[in-house]
Amino acid sequence: MSGHSKWSSIKHKKGAADAKRGKIFTKLVKEIIVAAKEGGGDQEMNPRLRLAVSTAKGSNMPNANIERAIKRGTGELDGVNYDNFTYEGYGHNGVAIIVETLTDNKQRTVADVRHIFSKYGGNLAENGSVSYMFEQKGLIMISENDLDEDEVMMASLDAGAEDLIIEEGNFIIYTAYADLHSVHKKLEEAGYNIEKAELTRIPQNTIQADEVAEKLLKLIDHLEDCDDVQKVYANFEISDEVFERLAED
Repeated sequence: MSGHSKWSSIKHKKGAADAKRGKIFTKLVKEIIVAAKEGGGDQEMNPRLRLAVSTAKGSNMPNANIERAIKRGTGELDGVNYDNFTYEGYGHNGVAIIVETLTDNKQRTVADVRHIFSKYGGNLAENGSVSYMFEQKGLIMISENDLDEDEVMMASLDAGAEDLIIEEGNFIIYTAYADLHSVHKKLEEAGYNIEKAELTRIPQNTIQADEVAEKLLKLIDHLEDCDDVQKVYANFEISDEVFERLAED
């Protein structure tokens, strides 16, 4: 788990999320539309939509944008239809990479993803080539603040979570893939302020990649910059020294 969190933490420290807020909003709107389309516009009856809206609010998306996206998903407003497609590939040093997308044009998306892999030193592979190297989990983040670690741990386990770690001043709570929504709801009912809750993929093993970390991060940056890409996962880790150096760049 720590290997996966390191490269994502580097991007966080570099301020990439704030710099790409417009793209983040686009990705969140797509997720809300698809969630509403598949499960309806009632958040209480649609866990995926409730999670998407919670994430959007955590990113300070205006309520008007959220409501429009829900209505586009339910058909109350005209909009584009999006479908989920997942692509798998390899980066430098054989690092496994999974790319999750939401798109209205599969041909365009696969062409864009293949081009980015090729241009930045990776290669697109067949579906199933690397997905077995990752385990699907739920992830919930709560700001550490003045909370007691033991109390948060007990509350998380009572809610059905599997594990808890402290990282970058936050409690990171892992759940079984199918239990994310129920654990999220129980922790909210217990009074905890959820900073983020999402389905994620955790690499079962990681590749040490100090020598190619900068190239790998460039590849991942460009994949994440693709309009149709929602999330990117990779199974590498880097040393603290390289981590700090890249975080300061």
